[in-house]
Amino acid sequence: MLGNAMNFLAYLFMGIPAGKLLSKIGYKRTALVGIALGFFGVLVQFLAGGVGDKVSGFAVYLLGAFISGFSVCTLNTVVNPMLNLLGGGGNRGNQLNLVGGTLNSLSGTLTPMFVGALIGTVTAKTTLVDINLVLYIAMGVFAAAFVALLFIPIADPQMGKTSAETVYERSPWAFRHFVLGAIAIFIYVGVEVGIPGTLNFYLSDTGANGGGLDPATAVKIGGFVAGTYWFLMLVGRFSAGFIADKVSSKTMMIATSGLGIVLILLAMVLGKSTTMAMPVFTGSSFQFVTVPVAALLLVLCGLCTSVMWSSIFNLATEGLGKYSAAASGIFMMMVVGGGVLPLMQNFIADNAGYLISYAIPLIGLVYILFYAVIGSKNVNKDIRVD
Repeated sequence: MLGNAMNFLAYLFMGIPAGKLLSKIGYKRTALVGIALGFFGVLVQFLAGGVGDKVSGFAVYLLGAFISGFSVCTLNTVVNPMLNLLGGGGNRGNQLNLVGGTLNSLSGTLTPMFVGALIGTVTAKTTLVDINLVLYIAMGVFAAAFVALLFIPIADPQMGKTSAETVYERSPWAFRHFVLGAIAIFIYVGVEVGIPGTLNFYLSDTGANGGGLDPATAVKIGGFVAGTYWFLMLVGRFSAGFIADKVSSKTMMIATSGLGIVLILLAMVLGKSTTMAMPVFTGSSFQFVTVPVAALLLVLCGLCTSVMWSSIFNLATEGLGKYSAAASGIFMMMVVGGGVLPLMQNFIADNAGYLISYAIPLIGLVYILFYAVIGSKNVNKDIRVD
């Protein structure tokens, strides 16, 4: 968990520098920097297993995770606007971002399984040295990607449009729809992370405030049900990729945020008084287990949140021209919302109840709906962007 926290924290520090780097040296070279940072970050994590007794190996490992976070932030800063530009913006740009998001979700689903198979059972005796094989593979992937990208000719989508001499009279902050979009991204990531995270705690809690599951299997069932949320995000992105060239980002956002609001409201109202049987993995086999209907409603929110990242990015960067690179960096910085809003939600869950805490993602979705309907309109078309 601390490793993930360091990864998130890196976005806060690296977002804007990554955007500036993208503006100065272009997409390909910025991607190479990101890959190099990834290799170095994993190398530091590898060295953490043999630093000796004078230095905490785990502290060095966290430093490596922080550097790796720089890598992920830098690469995301490149990929999102590049896909949007290659698609020509609009619906096609959103479609390419959804395809990229689908591959991202797929890797996020398969990687933990792959790593788990390599490491095996984690016990109290498991040390950092035991994950060396995973780190070797990761360094190999980064090295291969660096060499491949270095020698493969890739045209910069902004080639000829910007250069080191390009004058930036304003900044992305001068565009109202971008500012409101940056806030929307901050909120969105918090909503995306908070919904399944709190749901897992709710179902795993065998006390009076929990979901009322069998104490013997509550933790495993909670993890499986919450994991289904992420699987539905993969399904949503994959499905939306087929229609994104015909359905606008704005329409997608209005439909999904509106549906998400309804699902969360119903979950909060129904509580655990209404239950239903659903197939879940109990740790040894798939069985039909009785769970609160609220859990199923919250899991379905994964379909709603699946298309929001690409849609918000597409709407917020539309018409920014030469300011798109800097805007992408700011967007990456706002990913830190995924660490802030869930903390607020957990605080409410601890003091007022799990389902009451969903007021946080509910309010977040209301704002996202507002952004889709009103806030995404570019009212600053008088600013030169070429």
